[in-house]
Amino acid sequence: MNYVLLSFIVLGLLSEGASTSRPPVINVGAIFGLKTMYGQTASIAFKAAEEDVNSDPTFLGGSKLRIMISDAQRSGFLSIMGALQFMETDVVAIIGPQTSIMAHVLSHLANELTVPMLSFTALDPTLSPLQFPFFVQTAPSDLFLMRAIAEMITYYGWSDVVALYNDDDNSRNGVTALGDELEERRCKISYKAVLPLDVVITSPAEIIEELTKIRGMESRIIVVNTFPNTGKMIFEEAKRLGMMEKGYVWIATTWLSSLIDSDYPLDLKSLSGVLTLRLHTPDSRRKRDFAARWKKNKTIGLNVYGLYAYDTVWIIAQAVKSFLDAGGNLTFSHDAKLSSLKGEALNLSALSRFDEGPQLLDYIMHTKMSGLTGPVEFLKDRSMVQPSYDIMNVVDGGVHQIGYWSNHSGLSTAPPDSFYNKPSNRSSSNQHLKSVTWPGGTSVTPRGWVFPNNGKLLRIGVPDRASFKDFVSRVNGSSNKVQGYCIDVFEAAVKLLSYPVPHEFTFFGDGLQNPNYNDLIDKVTNGVDFDAAVGDIAIVTKRTRIVDYTQPYIESGLVVVAPVTAPNENPWAFLRPFTPPMWAVTASFFMVVGAVIWILEHRTNDEFRGPPRRQIITILWFSFSTMFFSHRENTTSTLGRMVLLIWLFVVLIITSSYTASLTSMLTVQQLNSPIKGVDTLISSSGRIGFQVGSFAENYMTDELNIARSRLVPLGSPQEYATALQNGTVAAIVDERPYVDLFLSDYCKFAIRGQEFTRCGWGFAFPRDSPLAVDMSTAILGLSETGELQRIHDRWLSKSNCSSPHGSQSGDSEQLNVHSFWGMFLVCGIACLVALFIHFVKVVRNFIKHKPEEEEKDIPSPESSRLKKLQTFLAYVDEKEEESKRKFKRKRSSISMNANSSISSTPI
Repeated sequence: MNYVLLSFIVLGLLSEGASTSRPPVINVGAIFGLKTMYGQTASIAFKAAEEDVNSDPTFLGGSKLRIMISDAQRSGFLSIMGALQFMETDVVAIIGPQTSIMAHVLSHLANELTVPMLSFTALDPTLSPLQFPFFVQTAPSDLFLMRAIAEMITYYGWSDVVALYNDDDNSRNGVTALGDELEERRCKISYKAVLPLDVVITSPAEIIEELTKIRGMESRIIVVNTFPNTGKMIFEEAKRLGMMEKGYVWIATTWLSSLIDSDYPLDLKSLSGVLTLRLHTPDSRRKRDFAARWKKNKTIGLNVYGLYAYDTVWIIAQAVKSFLDAGGNLTFSHDAKLSSLKGEALNLSALSRFDEGPQLLDYIMHTKMSGLTGPVEFLKDRSMVQPSYDIMNVVDGGVHQIGYWSNHSGLSTAPPDSFYNKPSNRSSSNQHLKSVTWPGGTSVTPRGWVFPNNGKLLRIGVPDRASFKDFVSRVNGSSNKVQGYCIDVFEAAVKLLSYPVPHEFTFFGDGLQNPNYNDLIDKVTNGVDFDAAVGDIAIVTKRTRIVDYTQPYIESGLVVVAPVTAPNENPWAFLRPFTPPMWAVTASFFMVVGAVIWILEHRTNDEFRGPPRRQIITILWFSFSTMFFSHRENTTSTLGRMVLLIWLFVVLIITSSYTASLTSMLTVQQLNSPIKGVDTLISSSGRIGFQVGSFAENYMTDELNIARSRLVPLGSPQEYATALQNGTVAAIVDERPYVDLFLSDYCKFAIRGQEFTRCGWGFAFPRDSPLAVDMSTAILGLSETGELQRIHDRWLSKSNCSSPHGSQSGDSEQLNVHSFWGMFLVCGIACLVALFIHFVKVVRNFIKHKPEEEEKDIPSPESSRLKKLQTFLAYVDEKEEESKRKFKRKRSSISMNANSSISSTPI
């Protein structure tokens, strides 16, 4: 009995111990500046969440959740002291700090004492879980915010932006992330305007200084990644400086949308045209009920960070509940490292280490719930699931939502929630935003840049050429006055731009020989010597890798120029349309067809009969008269007409081809040269000339594998002509515009073959220069209006030659047998078939009609065969009607003889 009583006592003590394992109060610390917008919002949300958690006593098994807020007063020192005080009061987690600067500092304390630290405002992308394992961001990292802004910039076609930010970890690291995202999209931050910390900036002097610099710059896309206090001052000064007018684009990060939602006093009309972003939270009944509950508080409006503050408390509560339900105990102990430290004023041994901190952190990271902000879940990299933003446009004293951005679907006009069940589609055609009212009240998307108003002229490098000065040259030895075809095109294009482009020309080269154009392009690339290059600059692959070209304003390509002779001065030029074999085959067929027609018509047609001399003349006459379709002899046999019809078709094709070829030869001067084109030039061993400074040299050695020892540099058209005439070079390889200009003065040379490269000339600008795009559009405008052609005609359409040698690409090919062998084959087969049918018919008739031998004696075999052949030839030569009459007379004679012999027989 005593043993039974003792057992009940032990069980009672154990159950009492189990019930006391849950503390009556679970402490959670929070570090915020209570006079800031974020602090005021967070304190109200914390209180609401604390009330809701404690409203159900069974949720934490009888324990109460207590949120203890330390007012940091925007002071880093007070933030540290508040965290240390919390560590003395056995907190299971800390919400905060408010800024990323303090997050970097206090995370080391959280790591040492294993206390989870959760923040929805310190969203610095560099707060890595690898470095700070006990720091958790309960709102999407600013990495996603910067990705959204980068995609907006790409969507509108801009390339350069200016970043305006405070010199603190959150703003600075956010801008760094923006630069990385822009670089992936071939955009860039052209200038970073750094302002003092938000807590120390008291006057707008620094802001005015930076805005003045920005106003004189090229880019008009300004991203403001700062805090509410600084942000308001920026827009107030921008308004005074006239930077809220047409042409500017302002993109404010989430601080502006939070100010607007919090009902802070703002002059929204002065912010008209500004774009801002807000963390997207899907609509729900719980969210609407919470917003209605919030309205009872008259101190501040509900912004999105109030929702995240509320959900952060519930994340901790859910994790603590799961931990306690799993049998965990919340225990604290002294850190041995701190206990060993001694100090008269610092009581470091009072700081408690949360023994179950790693386990609670694991429960936090595995939390899955539906909060006011939507689904709450952490991915493996500790980022929040489904990060998304609202994109808003401040207009007419209010805010207009123009779309959304999500990491899943990109930019859209529909809420991101509608895309999560579909495959991700980030194609450019699937990115959409609604229309925007930009600063100045315009709905036209700003260009995003202007020519910088910094008092500097655009430095344009032009080649100081020693030859071909029609393209670009000095004006009467001036140091900066330039003229030429390329210059006129550039100036005409500049006039079409909607903004002024003050510029000055600077010569590149010494004027004694043509400069190296690759060196000119390199000076544009580094941006130190030239801001652009204008002139006869070929667009080639190597150069496009380091500069941006405009649309080509003239077609170009490498061609071969060689000395030529004019063969049509030969009195026998009329024979040149056909090759000798073609003439031989054609003449042979005339004779063959004439003979075939004679054979087919000889036995039936009197026009093909007569003495041998006459028949030979008939064959020749008939054959060659068909060339002009003037033959007088009629064909009567079916086979003869068939052969003649086919032959007349062949004659028609041959005479038409001959006429066309001869006409071309006699009306357009044909030029002879051993060089037929680039292939002939490569296979030969002759030397090749090229223009000094041209890319043709490297092209021939690198692409055509021509030995450099065969190349001869030449500097002027006069050197071209001299080298070609005296045989120094067999040919010259140069670009088509130069060659056309050269051939307009030198008529003894011509282009051989076709252009073997295709390119053009353009103006060169540094990479990603927006001026290159606008100049390309202007050049297209010049082309459409015909002004480009008029400039070309004014400078380049001249010729001192009576015949356009340069317009010929080479000798016209002579017509050969290969061009007509099909027709000759058909005609030959027709002749053979007709002769075969005729021969079979004649033999059959000969056998049928041959006379019976009346001689009784049998001749020798040799004489018999000879006699039969003579008889057959006589039969073939005999007219068919005569053969038929003889056959009828013989049959009649044989019939009469038979009748007379019968009548003389005695009865």
